[in-house]
Amino acid sequence: MDIIKKISQELNIRPAQAEAAVGLIDEGNTIPFIARYRKEVTGSLNDEQLRALDERLKYLRNLEEKKAQAISSIEEQGKLTDELRAQIEAAETLVAVEDLYRPYRPKRRTRAMAAREKGLAPLAEIIRNEAAEKPLAEIAAAYLSDKEGLEVKTPEEAIAGACDIIAEEIADRADLRQVIRKTVFEHGYIESSLKDAAAETADEKKVYEGYYSYEEPVKKIPGHRVLALNRGEAEKILTVKVTAPDEQIVNALTCQYVKKDNKYTTPSLSAAVADSYKRLIFPAIERDIRSELSEKAEDGAIRVFGENLKQLLMVPPIAGHTVLGWDPAFRTGCKLCVVDSTGKVLYTNVIYPTPPQSRVSEAKQELKRIVEKYGVDLISLGNGTASRESEQVICEFIKESGLPVKYIIVNEAGASVYSASKLATEEFPQFDVGQRSAASMARRLQDPLSELVKIEPKAIGVGQYQHDCDQKKLDESLHSVVEDCVNKVGVDLNTASASLLQYVSGINRTLAGNIVSYREENGSFKSRKELAKVPKLGPKAFEQCAGFLRLRGGKEPLDMTGVHPESYAAAKELMKELSVSGEDIAKGGLKGISAKVTDKKAMAEKLGLGTETLTDILTELEKPGRDPREDMPLPVLKSDVLSMEDLKEGMELKGTVRNITDFGAFVDIGVHQDGLVHISRMTDKFIKHPLEVVHVGDVVNVKVLSVDTKKGRIALTMK
Repeated sequence: MDIIKKISQELNIRPAQAEAAVGLIDEGNTIPFIARYRKEVTGSLNDEQLRALDERLKYLRNLEEKKAQAISSIEEQGKLTDELRAQIEAAETLVAVEDLYRPYRPKRRTRAMAAREKGLAPLAEIIRNEAAEKPLAEIAAAYLSDKEGLEVKTPEEAIAGACDIIAEEIADRADLRQVIRKTVFEHGYIESSLKDAAAETADEKKVYEGYYSYEEPVKKIPGHRVLALNRGEAEKILTVKVTAPDEQIVNALTCQYVKKDNKYTTPSLSAAVADSYKRLIFPAIERDIRSELSEKAEDGAIRVFGENLKQLLMVPPIAGHTVLGWDPAFRTGCKLCVVDSTGKVLYTNVIYPTPPQSRVSEAKQELKRIVEKYGVDLISLGNGTASRESEQVICEFIKESGLPVKYIIVNEAGASVYSASKLATEEFPQFDVGQRSAASMARRLQDPLSELVKIEPKAIGVGQYQHDCDQKKLDESLHSVVEDCVNKVGVDLNTASASLLQYVSGINRTLAGNIVSYREENGSFKSRKELAKVPKLGPKAFEQCAGFLRLRGGKEPLDMTGVHPESYAAAKELMKELSVSGEDIAKGGLKGISAKVTDKKAMAEKLGLGTETLTDILTELEKPGRDPREDMPLPVLKSDVLSMEDLKEGMELKGTVRNITDFGAFVDIGVHQDGLVHISRMTDKFIKHPLEVVHVGDVVNVKVLSVDTKKGRIALTMK
């Protein structure tokens, strides 16, 4: 297979682009580095295209490896023909290779093997060729044996063994399996039922009630339902199976094998065909189809999770505020943590305004003291247990005190994971888990990206069925998302934590630790060049990471931009051509500089650059260290509260998208319980997925359709 040609066709890019990207990946370059600093080489492939290319490259190379293994194994057995080799080499999927290799794969001991050992292959050939001219029982009598371990005591036993051989031969035919698999996929159904009465009791919240008696065509079932069925089956609540037009398939197979009207062989041959389908072919195809459905569903869920995570990480920081982080709880009290505008912890405490203590007045007095003493102007409230009750206290406090304070409810998913982690212990050794969680609440509002990278991505909770997906694939995908976001934003070399640095292109966990250690021992970095002194950070790592690390107030003004050091000479020559200096960069950028370059192509040639690189340099010089998160909508700040009881049908509200699934979006409208905007209620035009309309973090206008206080469900519409 020509992998380059195949990838270019699938991704709709030029072969030269695919070849260049593959070459760069094979040289050890990271996707963010290639996307940002090798645009001329790849024809400006973006990070999403490069990720898709990298993933496909790995699959196709694995496919070629499997083909080579199959061909080698069959050749060693002396059974490789030119036709079979050509079929294997032409296979485009791992399933197709597996089908072709199946007859030659070393098997566990089968009934057909045992029958061959008993010398029943000639009898099988007579039945298969429909060559019997007398009753099979008479022919089979010649195959009886009393050898120990190879006994064939009756003609019926001999005929059954011969049919086992035929059944296995039919099942091993790759062409038949492919046709049957396609038939089952096109005309089969996924069915589920309640396992037993005990299972219904176990499903106390009736989570799977809709699947107690359920069926849907295999070709139409959406991914989220596949994953729901898989989970119900794993929890032993549901029995799930694939049904197919068995009679139609068996009749078609029988027509292929029973070609004569031989009264002696037709019954046995027909039985062998039916047995082959029911015992050998269909169970394997059912596994294949369910595996394929699950894999597609998982890929879809991982893709949605990744997109949601990307939007969450790219939520713009709310800078310049002194924030009070509030981790709500009942019995153990609400943990508070004040952090200044740089994220430094100023104060921690515990108050008890929620049941069972309900010391509301005392809590409000403490809040007033904290707000006035530290100049708190924003409260970041976690959305966990006791959030609703805490929010009521906060709103009453704001109204009664008259102080200029607003609050926002933040998703605290993953905060408990972080607060109990080794990293949090090292960061806040003197704090308990509640205080660490409160600090996280405050900081994730000030800079979501810097704080959320400390948490395992799948614990952040913006996906669907993430625990049912292939965890290795999920981890790899989410790591890629975080890596792309971190490198898109850029990282301050002198303030970034090791948790953040490890996602920078070319830097792993060890190098991130080495950078922080070097910084602690030698003081802040004065230039990007100084990175060369960090232990184990070699030339390749420097090349990959340097452009994404920002350094403010250093010796070299370009160090605060996204211009790569390899382009410094060209950037300085450009500045000389345009009569501007490095000091102008430090003062906030060279606004309007792009307009001064009237012929970019000519200027790029003069500087020895590509036009894409020149454009990027100009953009960086205009707005050095620009944060792409500025383009995202800011979170909605609040000063009052609603409850579910306050909601009325037709009420119009503003809310923030918290999570997106295949079937809709969950929107925070300020009542503690997120409302669902079903995909059919998002827009008047047809859409295949909610991500076509909204993203996590978007601020949207919604209208209340219905409220079910008992089940805690709110239906919204964006129409």
